[in-house]
Amino acid sequence: MALTLRGLGTALPLHRLNQDEACLVARAVATPEGSSSPGQQRLLETIHRRSGVATRHSVLLEPGEHGGANRQSFFGPSNPSTGARMRRYGSECGALALEAARRCLEQAELPGARITHLITVSCTGFQAPGFDFGLMRDLPLGGEVARTHVGFMGCHGTLNALRVAAGFIGADPQACVLICSVELCSLHLQYGWHPERIVANALFADGAAALVATGWTEAPAPFQQHIASGSLLIPDSQEAMSWSIEDHGFAMTLSAKVPALIAAHLRPWLQDWLARQGQSLETIGSWAVHPGGPRILSAVMEALDLAPELIEPSRAVLKSCGNMSSATILFILERLRQAQAPGPCLAMAFGPGLSVEVALLS
Repeated sequence: MALTLRGLGTALPLHRLNQDEACLVARAVATPEGSSSPGQQRLLETIHRRSGVATRHSVLLEPGEHGGANRQSFFGPSNPSTGARMRRYGSECGALALEAARRCLEQAELPGARITHLITVSCTGFQAPGFDFGLMRDLPLGGEVARTHVGFMGCHGTLNALRVAAGFIGADPQACVLICSVELCSLHLQYGWHPERIVANALFADGAAALVATGWTEAPAPFQQHIASGSLLIPDSQEAMSWSIEDHGFAMTLSAKVPALIAAHLRPWLQDWLARQGQSLETIGSWAVHPGGPRILSAVMEALDLAPELIEPSRAVLKSCGNMSSATILFILERLRQAQAPGPCLAMAFGPGLSVEVALLS
């Protein structure tokens, strides 16, 4: 039985930074002692200017004292420990998850009591009890809701959750599954001048997104049904992308080789996978490509010979919100649905490994 998307909801923290302000924060954590060379300053500015991000939201920001400018005090001369970062995650993630989930259920016109399964997604924090308990209490959901957590899988985590939801609905046609992703990437800014971590600091941001799915069919709507999921682990790519827990937050390794790996392996695999679904690159009407960064988007566009306008929704989300890890794909799908973009749609995201996840939606 096909999974039917009934509603989507997204949420962002109240305050945001423009990229110039983000560069100032990045300079503070790159040189906590307060001094940097002109060359280092130029490097930071160049990386931020080329990131494709114009604004980003963060749970760490507060209204400034002058003209509403934003500020943060979490990152200072002392590099916060992983424990401090996780305590902040615990205090911030619940409200953002609840906002996204409420919007999702409102769009679906479903009461929380109808939910039978809750799947939560996050790779930026760990807490038990987690934000799933808050959702059960505050939506509210029934006490017998079956809970599953997809954790630490990176930017494609929501597509993994979608596959799990399809399994639940296949086993029980009356199942009603709520997926909620919360990512607080800004908690994991990394100190120092490691090039890969400076790039990650320039890209990532905070956000939450949710979808509700059932096995029931209703009037046709864009991207309403999940048809199939696919997965590829690119060979010899284990060192290309990683996400590790360290003493001062979670640290990203993002090799400059990632675009080349995508260019070499994505097209032949995807052509074969789409053929097995009765589709081709030419029959896909719209694309929801996770914007891991501008070079990754360009690599996908060139490898698949896509017209620039087909990945413009992904670039637009990156520009306005930054890379919100697993939540980002639902921001793109929301934008495509609002635009009534043609189907079928292929959603795609990349994660540690280097791995690729795709979902075909009609």
